[in-house]
Amino acid sequence: MEDLANQKCEACQPGAPLVTPKQMEILKPMIPQWKVVVVEEINQLHREFEFEDFKNALDFANKVGEVAETEFHHPSILVEWGKVKVCWWTHKIGGLHRTDFIMAAKTDRLFKESA
Repeated sequence: MEDLANQKCEACQPGAPLVTPKQMEILKPMIPQWKVVVVEEINQLHREFEFEDFKNALDFANKVGEVAETEFHHPSILVEWGKVKVCWWTHKIGGLHRTDFIMAAKTDRLFKESA
């Protein structure tokens, strides 16, 4: 399977399929540091990234935002001193789509590049 971070996101429309449990078994190991968290009955991918200061955390958050805008798939991003929490899920379908795993992998790649 092609590296997730190199794949393009597909536009999700209402009614697009959620990731099945079988697909989750395949996709989740590709982004091992992400956690599947249920928030208000919606599966989401969550990860916290650590930095040495606020400026580096903010720079990273801005890079995530740029990729999100390019792919037209937008996460929840929380920036604090020395850390950034990123949460991916597909709002239109109320859960996880393959696109969320692709974006999580792209976020991981940005983090590696910023280190």
